[in-house]
Amino acid sequence: MELKATLTSHRMLFFNTLAFTVCFAAWMLNGVLVTFLASNQVYDWGPVEIGWLMGIPVLTGAIFRLPAGILTDKLGGKWVYGLLLIFCAIPMYLLSYADSFFWFAVCSFGFGLTGVSFAIGIAYTSVWYPKERQGTALGIFGAGNAGAAVTTLLAPGLLSSLTDNGANLDGWRSLPVIYAGALLVMGILFLLFTINKKPASSNNNNLKVMLQPLKNIRVWRFGLYYFLVFGCFVAFAQWLVPYFVNVYYLPLITAGIFASLFSLPSGVIRAFGGWLSDKIGARSVMYWVLGASVAITFMLIVPRMEITSPGKGVMAKRAGTVTAVTENAITVGNEEYPFKKNGYDFKDLDEKVIVLPSKSSWQEAVVKVGDVVKRKQLLAKGITVIYFQANVWIFAILVILIGSIWGIGKAAVYKHIPDYFPDNVGVVGGMVGVLGGLGGFFCPIIFGYLLEGTGLWTSCWMFMLFLSAICLVWMHRVIVRMTNRHIPEIATKFETQG
Repeated sequence: MELKATLTSHRMLFFNTLAFTVCFAAWMLNGVLVTFLASNQVYDWGPVEIGWLMGIPVLTGAIFRLPAGILTDKLGGKWVYGLLLIFCAIPMYLLSYADSFFWFAVCSFGFGLTGVSFAIGIAYTSVWYPKERQGTALGIFGAGNAGAAVTTLLAPGLLSSLTDNGANLDGWRSLPVIYAGALLVMGILFLLFTINKKPASSNNNNLKVMLQPLKNIRVWRFGLYYFLVFGCFVAFAQWLVPYFVNVYYLPLITAGIFASLFSLPSGVIRAFGGWLSDKIGARSVMYWVLGASVAITFMLIVPRMEITSPGKGVMAKRAGTVTAVTENAITVGNEEYPFKKNGYDFKDLDEKVIVLPSKSSWQEAVVKVGDVVKRKQLLAKGITVIYFQANVWIFAILVILIGSIWGIGKAAVYKHIPDYFPDNVGVVGGMVGVLGGLGGFFCPIIFGYLLEGTGLWTSCWMFMLFLSAICLVWMHRVIVRMTNRHIPEIATKFETQG
């Protein structure tokens, strides 16, 4: 690493971040493209197929992050990064010729290699900055996650234009060509304007030595945190597009805008997360991140719904014969039993912003004139309807909040790596990135199966609540053990170690 940041350091950081933004935009392409093709019935793909096609590029970007990190430590970031960009342009271009699920999956597996750019960029950025500036530098680099917002914001409009607003659906094939061109140009620029650099000890380590840090349980714990804050971010950057289309009946372009509101702040705020981790410590930041993730996902698990349930009915006080039934009363003998009629229409609430659930209760007669009833027999059954709007604006605000919180968490997780593994940033960062990337692969598939099995779109948030709680409990247990084992001064000294 450098002893101090220089203009060259800042220039390398600029090109790293720009390349990462382009790669991330390409990596997230299927979220918009597959939703467009499925919603326009170009291909007959259900939730499970959509989940697989969203997850396959992320799988490639996950499983190859570790070897990419090792190569970056051994060869330097310039050549690994530049050649990756140029290579990924090929399967991206070939996607324009895909005509089935199989070929879509094959091409997606190929351009999914853009996802390994993160491991390369982490290793390549860290060697240009001193230890005390690495949290901020890596946070700025990680802002390239905003590439997801570039795709969700621009790709729906491009698809609309390329297909003449749906009149020529085959025009979608031009979109992968545009993305392939962007990857090719960025790769050439990277090779022309960057300088190669690698860790000082990289030439002295064999593969076995380089992989030694992976025996440390801390690496795997950080990987679980990253599975949540990065992997789930990647998953929702794609999944939110069909979510908004199906739950709130929004057009694809509008759904893309809402999804970009989730992605863009999360990417940009990552730089703030790096700075905050430098200032107050990564563990403190992660406490807030995981706690907030539990709280917000708990609020998101309640689906948009209308529940009908039995309510309070009206029973006869004494036996007799029903002599009259009106819209709001039943007469048995000489005694009248009033009941509440239904005069509430939930359709009127759709135009309003309703935060809390709304309830309406009424009764409906179950007897008719001439019936002989016994004491305590039911005369009018009770009906209660509970309506929860899950307003789209409130939902969007909560989604933006959790995306931003995960963005801060991404920087906090990676703040640990150059501090404790300064000569193995590529390997450790690659492994943590693998685990995080696997989150981006598995989550859309899990979401698809959960949706298929439960019929609830909010089942994905139920899974997020479960995962957030596991991360928070594990981290807290580690901190409690550390505090019990060491005196407070020692625990404070190793503040970022948990």
